[in-house]
Amino acid sequence: MPEGASRDSAMAEISEAPTSSDPPNTKSEEEHFDPKTMRKTKPGLKRLFLTLTVFISFLIALPFLLKSIEIYRAPLPFEDIDLLSTEMEKNHLLFPCQFQVVFVNFDDITAVNELGLLIDSHMQKLTSENSPPCGACGNNVTVAVTIDSNSNCIHSESGNGDSKWQCGMLNGFDKVNDHDEDFDEYLESVLDSKNRKVYTVVVMNRKQEDVRIVVGKYRHAWIVGNDSVEKAVEKMAEIFIKVFVNGGKEEGSIRGEFMPVGADGKVVLSFSLLNSDPHDWVYDWDFKELDEILLAPVVDALRPVADISVESQVLYHTPKSSYSYWDDTQGSYIFSTKDLPFFVNSNEWHLDTSTAAGGRSKVLHFVLYVPSAKECPLKLQLPNGEISMTNGFISPMWGGIIVWNPPACVENFQMQHLSRHKISSEDLKMISEVFMGQLRQLFGLKSESLYVGGFATSVLLTSDKGFAEWELDVLSRHHTCFNLLQCGTTLGSLSRLVQSLPRMIIMDEIGKQVKYSLEAAKLSLGNVSLGYSDASAVSSRKARALAEDAFYHPSMMSVSYYSFEHCFAVYSPFFLPVSLHVLLAVMREWKRYRVENRKYLAWKVKVKVE
Repeated sequence: MPEGASRDSAMAEISEAPTSSDPPNTKSEEEHFDPKTMRKTKPGLKRLFLTLTVFISFLIALPFLLKSIEIYRAPLPFEDIDLLSTEMEKNHLLFPCQFQVVFVNFDDITAVNELGLLIDSHMQKLTSENSPPCGACGNNVTVAVTIDSNSNCIHSESGNGDSKWQCGMLNGFDKVNDHDEDFDEYLESVLDSKNRKVYTVVVMNRKQEDVRIVVGKYRHAWIVGNDSVEKAVEKMAEIFIKVFVNGGKEEGSIRGEFMPVGADGKVVLSFSLLNSDPHDWVYDWDFKELDEILLAPVVDALRPVADISVESQVLYHTPKSSYSYWDDTQGSYIFSTKDLPFFVNSNEWHLDTSTAAGGRSKVLHFVLYVPSAKECPLKLQLPNGEISMTNGFISPMWGGIIVWNPPACVENFQMQHLSRHKISSEDLKMISEVFMGQLRQLFGLKSESLYVGGFATSVLLTSDKGFAEWELDVLSRHHTCFNLLQCGTTLGSLSRLVQSLPRMIIMDEIGKQVKYSLEAAKLSLGNVSLGYSDASAVSSRKARALAEDAFYHPSMMSVSYYSFEHCFAVYSPFFLPVSLHVLLAVMREWKRYRVENRKYLAWKVKVKVE
């Protein structure tokens, strides 16, 4: 077979057959034909087409591959989260407060508007001593003044028509100092502070030596005595700011980190009766009676602040771990305040038995300790050398302990072996009062019935439910502030975490929890602007609980989070070599086709020229 025919048959796969229009092979053409730079047949596209087909199939499969390794992420409102977090960090939450002052039997006062400005000025001085804490009123206050005298009944222009004092309401109460509870109830029936949310101070001009100040268990107080207007203004300004707004705390606010409420807004009150040595005596209690006396009103009163549940137990063989010594002067065994950190015997006191305290709920322990006969009576000595009246103490964020010496201990009477006795109702009532004082201290309030201020000492009436209405307002305001601050911090941390890990799975449930948390926070802020402390506390508690649930969601703890670089390192050993070879093949075939096509075009140009 001729050499030219053999070459044509070898190039059959990559060349097209010559057409009838091709010029005939002449001798002159053969002489001028250069096989290195020319070719007579058009280059074929089969190899290029096959290579491009494989390459395009890889490109088509790439989106499916990326979709198969895609991480599902529910959309989160990052802008709203940053806005809430920034607002709570930079701006203190201030509530609007309405104050009302009533001057009774002050015939020489007529300028009520100027008097209201004077009271507001004194309040601003007390507020400006320290920057207004979160949950206070700040400058967002209104002061209404009323003059109720025999000849005048004048109201200031800033007074609210719905809560204006009706003149002549105190004509039937001549013995105000003798019946504080009755007068307090009467003022509440007149003012209706539960619904109107107005803090009132009534100043009664009476001829008596001492000036007496009483703060009721609702939202009002009264000053009785022969006092000048200037001094009365100073005292009532102190009551408004130091008592009604700050709750009697010198620093002006309750520190949020010591709020005994769990992140989910729940508190478990765990009451334990500990019999140190049951071989000496065994005591039991009627916890249902204690619940009715103390706990039921408290749970209902603190409902806006926390969701409270109660449990009780009786334990035996629970000796304390601290040391006590006999004091002949006191006639009892003594343990001092230095021994308090070692009083709780964590090895023998199995207090954490609650099934309701799971998750992030807070447990407050209240322990009634019955000492053994070997260390009875057991009394607590204060740092000043005196014996504690309550014989109890508290541990912040943990609870409180009362040492109760049984009657047999005092009477030096040996009881029958393993005889069971029940704590009397009288003793149980006294114990409940001490527990109530400890609970108030754990929530940051004072347990004393007196407030010693800079201008006067005020008597604080106690409520049957353990907390006065103005004290509940203080707790609601500060809990609202703390909950919203924690909500903003938690959501801000969640936002930064999610944005820093683009491969993190974000479930729809987390997105809903974040959404509902922001809605509850906005609702709480709206209630704050309207002055609804109870409603704002409930909404803020819900906002914080939802934010905590979203941040600690089980799916957030997954170990499958990895960066895109890690994903590339996992899949590149499988797909990179094949993809690289396909890409190089396409480039090589495209280059070969261009070279062969230029040879064919060069030959056609030479033929036309000749």
